[in-house]
Amino acid sequence: MSAAPRTEKPAGRFRRMLDRLSSSPEDLESEELQEDTAASGCTRISDCSDRQIVKVTGTLRTVTLRPRAGVPALEAELFDGTAPLDVVWLGRRSIVGIEPGRKLIASGRISMSHGRRVLFNPKYELRPLGQE
Repeated sequence: MSAAPRTEKPAGRFRRMLDRLSSSPEDLESEELQEDTAASGCTRISDCSDRQIVKVTGTLRTVTLRPRAGVPALEAELFDGTAPLDVVWLGRRSIVGIEPGRKLIASGRISMSHGRRVLFNPKYELRPLGQE
């Protein structure tokens, strides 16, 4: 009976290796980001609902300066492998360390704007560069 688990385990590893080889780079990145979200104890962005206080993590895909009602606003798209989240710092033109490809943890109250999840002026923590 002890031989059965040994034969199943390599088949599982082999199956995972085949799945990884046949997956697109985007799928692999999404899977890695989802694992990071679970490991850090954060909420998956796809599970966030309107007016919920959350702590999320992911990678910044884009960072743009886009004025809102005549006030400068730094906008970034955070992606955790499940869904995008717009992170907006009102009154800011730039923030050191906020750049595409950077990983961060953000917390605050989610709101919905034009069908997208938005986090305004969140508390945030930049992830160390060596862990990316």
